[in-house]
Parts: sequence; structure tokens; C-alpha cells
Amino acid sequence: MAASFPTVAEWTRYLETLSPPETIHLGLERMHELLRRLSWRPEGLPVITVGGTNGKGSTVALLESILRQAGYRAGAYLSPHLLRYHERIRIGGLDIGEEELCAGFSAVERARGDLPLTFFEFGTAVALWVFREAPVDLAVLEVGLGGRLDAVNAVDPMAAAVTSIGIDHVEWLGHDRESIGREKAGIFRSHCPAIVGDPAPPRSVSDVAGRVGADLWLRGVDFGWVAEGRSGSWSYHGREIRYRNLPAPALSGLIQYGNASTALALLESLKARWPVGEPAIRSGLVQARLPGRFEWREWDPGPVWCLDVAHNPQAAGVLSEELSRRASGMSRHLVFGMMRDKDLEGFLEVLAPRIEVFHPVGLAPPRGLGLEELSQRLHARLPCARIEPWDDLAEAVMRCRQLPEPKTVYVVTGSFRTLERMVPLIESGCPPPPCGKMAPEPGRT
Repeated sequence: MAASFPTVAEWTRYLETLSPPETIHLGLERMHELLRRLSWRPEGLPVITVGGTNGKGSTVALLESILRQAGYRAGAYLSPHLLRYHERIRIGGLDIGEEELCAGFSAVERARGDLPLTFFEFGTAVALWVFREAPVDLAVLEVGLGGRLDAVNAVDPMAAAVTSIGIDHVEWLGHDRESIGREKAGIFRSHCPAIVGDPAPPRSVSDVAGRVGADLWLRGVDFGWVAEGRSGSWSYHGREIRYRNLPAPALSGLIQYGNASTALALLESLKARWPVGEPAIRSGLVQARLPGRFEWREWDPGPVWCLDVAHNPQAAGVLSEELSRRASGMSRHLVFGMMRDKDLEGFLEVLAPRIEVFHPVGLAPPRGLGLEELSQRLHARLPCARIEPWDDLAEAVMRCRQLPEPKTVYVVTGSFRTLERMVPLIESGCPPPPCGKMAPEPGRT
């Protein structure tokens, strides 16, 4: 008999007994069978798929916001969530409700039967069921891991994008950018737009696009962006479309201009079927939302907090550039916890020159690094660094709140789980800033 629960919290606990969230078994056979049992009809839901090492969640959020402003009922599937599972599925810009999400869990559980599924496969099927039942006009799906064998790739997209290619998840995707690029490009389809947001992609990406007969769009060749002055405005140029004096994306960070140009290239490639006017683009850029991406919180008096889910060396490099740009002259503290399968030493190597004090935070085993091991590895890598572990997070945050530190920034990063633990403690006295606050000065690409 199929399981049934009245709350999302109970459903997620149940799914963890079947397969912990971090369990990874790549392959599409289970998803194909599950979609067959759910009577999935691909023509019933047009899909855009977004993969990449970093920037894919931001690109999904920008696409969703612009499409919504254009009058489309758009669904967005993102992962992982920061605070609540509901964040993973959005319709019309709103997180999915408790009742709708429980209905999706129940429908997939009934269809699953004795079919073994990972946590992510189950959740992907729930998102697709919810979007179909809503219904939405189209859905934008974020790839979980890799591309070729990720559960999201069981659905054929009408267009796909790879935002960036860095070294991450090497045990599943390979140890170099050529191997990883080959896996990421596995979401491309024959005769469909394939947008590449990485400004210097490995050759394997073009090779895969050519082999499947995709319509390849390369950043710097088919599309790109240029800054216009110091106000944050910028221009987009594509194959046929030009937009000037666009507003800065609401999502903070210089990297968001590249993500926004990737989103606009996707929309341009689909303009014959899904037209989007310039007013919708302008409005959508400034209304996009996604927590934990260069998110700045300011206590008055007290320190500034920078929340970012960077968890690999490539993302650490982007974060380092933002700190150089936006925290010049400030004392910089790094509050971080990391997962065991991440490149901790590579992450530290990139960020260390920007940091004065390190505050390691332990994450739960088996996948998370405990405080003792994290501190030991941090000291081994940076023996002369000032290291102050945070064991009691609530006490540490309270201490920060009581100290007048107007020229100090605490950078909370390393993992979604780090932010999951820290954000509720910070939010109690530090609400999100208005859109556009502390906007960076853009460069060009």
C-alpha cells in the first residue's frame, strides 16, 4: 500500500528513509519508467533545461521572472532548497503550497510502486506532476548534477543552456573540464537551441552539440553583454536582437550579468514560439529573486553579512572578486561549513587572500565535515591563519550582534547547509535589503 502523509515535512522524512537526499545514482532508466507510470506526455509541457556548475539557479530565476512579466504562467524547478522544500517548485513566482506539494508526493508515491528512486528523482517527478496539473504554460528546470544522466534530462527540452563549467562532483563527472563539459552538454537536443554561457567552454561542449545536431549559441560569438557606465546598466547583443540600457539584475554579483545574458539568449532563441517584449525583460530583471546569492544583510549598528552558497573553487573565485569589489576596506570574516565531497583546499586557496578571520562551522555527517576535522584541515592548509571555530552558532551570532562593527563583513558560505543553519539566526535581526542595494559596478564580457 502506498504511503501517505499530511505534511511536506513528513513526506521528506519518509523519502530520506528510502534514499537520503545526498544519495546519487545517475541514470535515466528509473525516471523513464516512472514518467511512463505517471502517463507523462512530453508534448503537454514545454520545457527549458538549465545546467552548469555555477549560475544555473540564478539563470532559472531570471528566466522565470521575465517569462512571468511577459504574461506566461511559468513553473520553475530549483535545487537544493535553502530553508523549506517548497522553494524547489515555484509557479507564478510563488513557492508551491503545502496542499499542492503533498498531492504531488502522493501521486508519485502511488505511481512508484516498488520502483526504487533517489530523493532527487522523486522530487523531480513531483515537480513535473505539479506543473502538469496546475497547469503551467512552460517550465524551467534546473539540472541537479551533471546533465547527461541527471533525472531532469529524462524530459526533452525545447531549448537548453549550460551556464558554466568548473571542477566539481569529480567522482561522477570526471576530473577535468573536458570530461565535465561532455556530461553537462548531455542536455542538448537535435535541432534545438543549445546556449553556452561559459565564456571559454571546453571543446567537448561544441563536440557534443555538433554530434547531436543542436543549434549552438556561444557566448562571445552569438551573444554577450557590455556594461554601460557606472550605474549598473548594460546592453545585450544576440544574433538578431539588441537591448540597450537594461537595468542591473536584482540578483547581486557581477556574474549575474553573464547569467542574465544567457537567459536572454535562451529567450531570443525561442522568440518565434514564445515572444517576450523588452518591457517584460526590464521588469523581470529587477524582480527576479533567489536567496543565498551574494545576499547582503546589514545590522545597524553592527556588521554586514554576506550570504552566498558558493561551494567549489570556481564559485569561490566569483565570491572573492565580489568581496574585492564590494568590501574594500572592511574586515572580512569567513563563516563556512562544507561537505566532505567538495574541494575544501581548492576553495580555501581562492578565498584565503581576501579573509582575515576564519570561523569554521561543523556540518552533520556522514556527508558533512564535522567541526574538528574541518578545523584541522583548515589549519593544515593555512597554518598562520587566525582561526576561531564557531561551535555554538546562536551564541556566536548574538555576540556579533552586540558588537558595534560597522566596518566588518561576515561572509557565510561553503554549502547550502551552512546557510540553512545560519540564515534563521541572522534573519531575526537583519532583514533582506531592498532590490538593488549595494549593487556592484559592472565590467564587461
